[in-house]
Amino acid sequence: MVIPTLAVAIVITIMNFKRKEDESWINLATCFWITANSYWMCCEFFKYEQLKYFAFIPFAFGFVCVGWFYLKRLQAKRSSKLEDYL
Repeated sequence: MVIPTLAVAIVITIMNFKRKEDESWINLATCFWITANSYWMCCEFFKYEQLKYFAFIPFAFGFVCVGWFYLKRLQAKRSSKLEDYL
């Protein structure tokens, strides 16, 4: 189940990055979160409980991607408001 889900998420992300869409960052975050959840579940299934906490790394990268998306959107909004005043 992990491989097809992650493959579809990666394909969607690549397609959006090629089109230069802003939502690509949200799709990339989704890829990181699917990876983190899959890693966590595999660690629990195969009884590697001590390693499952490394899943925070892709979770954190996902949050960084979402933060970058909203930062760019906020910057674009501010620049458009600035252009309206000029």
